[in-house]
Amino acid sequence: MPLISIVIPVYNEEENIPMLYQRLDNISGRSEHTFEFIFVDDGSSDNSFRLIQELSAKDDRVKVIKFSRNFGSHAGCLAGLMHSQGDASAFLSADLQEPPELILRLIEQWENGHEVVIGKREEKGDSTGIFQKFYYILVRKYALKNMPEKGTDVFLIDKKVVSAVTDMKEKNTSIFGLILWSGFRQAFVPYKRETRLKGTSKWSIAKKIKLFIDTFVSFSYFPIRIISFGGIIIAFTGFIYALVIVTNRLFFLKGTEGWSYVMAALLIIAGIQFLMLGILGEYIWRNFEESRSRHIFIIDKKIGFGTDKN
Repeated sequence: MPLISIVIPVYNEEENIPMLYQRLDNISGRSEHTFEFIFVDDGSSDNSFRLIQELSAKDDRVKVIKFSRNFGSHAGCLAGLMHSQGDASAFLSADLQEPPELILRLIEQWENGHEVVIGKREEKGDSTGIFQKFYYILVRKYALKNMPEKGTDVFLIDKKVVSAVTDMKEKNTSIFGLILWSGFRQAFVPYKRETRLKGTSKWSIAKKIKLFIDTFVSFSYFPIRIISFGGIIIAFTGFIYALVIVTNRLFFLKGTEGWSYVMAALLIIAGIQFLMLGILGEYIWRNFEESRSRHIFIIDKKIGFGTDKN
């Protein structure tokens, strides 16, 4: 029977791991497919690694990858996909807000011929709705038009999609964005996100801002267009203002007074220029990152894999 790989990045989720494993075990009992569960410990400082190590010792379906430090959930997803052996691979968060039982419905759509099956949120249960709504509106409009309206944290992809995405090995990007960009046949399965019962979200504001920047720099040239149009508008405004000054001086014998207005204009223009330089710097830095040979992640240990896979 087809093998399904389920990739679960873990970062300080010791409270949720036992229940997560129980629910994964339950769905495997309800399916005719075989499963492997790939837990990627993303530099946890609690007992998460010990717990998944114990699970691997008693269940050979559980495989463990331990990072040398925290590299982020997207690196964890990439590492899990690179080590997956399944005919299809699913991504699932460890916080249990995305119900593991949804994977069975994703598998049904995959068996119907869809190569990318995405869980589509019907509603949110967390307190970050405003930021997420703003993020997804901008992404759908200027970067990835096929992004789900309310986003997702669970999907299943065929092994050829896994191969295509992992071969890219891009840094500072979104794995989910790469999957959408790849253009394979897609299907969406609606679901309701559950409320986190244990632990706290590790998805900090800094990580959200980084994802926002990574998504736009990786999949959109819109920020560069903003710089171009902004420069044109500033230059045109300055030209009109210069004409006003010259006209007043030649025809009305009036000089321009008010240093406060001049200084305000200079400060605004300088601020816009620094903003533009910052946007350009984001693109340049990411090009520099891609040119270096540093690994996207570093693996400390691997448990449960028959042979090492680099």
